Amino acid sequence: MKFNVDVECTPEEARTFLGLPDMKPIHDLYIQAVMDAMSGQTNLEQMERMFRSLSPLGDAGMKLFSSLMDLGISAASGTTPKKES
Repeated sequence: MKFNVDVECTPEEARTFLGLPDMKPIHDLYIQAVMDAMSGQTNLEQMERMFRSLSPLGDAGMKLFSSLMDLGISAASGTTPKKES
């Protein structure tokens, strides 16, 4: 026997029903920090520290992301990436 149940609700109602936390305040802070950095109100070191703390793998994740970005940029420009020593 198979039952299908369709529920119409907003994403906020679904999060509340499932007991998931409301991440809107954190999301708003993150977006504001990125907007401030893009408009030059914060320094790059501060942004880098914030992104490192939010990265799932910490420093290793940031290095992996950086190397992937370097590979993508070098492939787009037709150059070979520099090797790290």
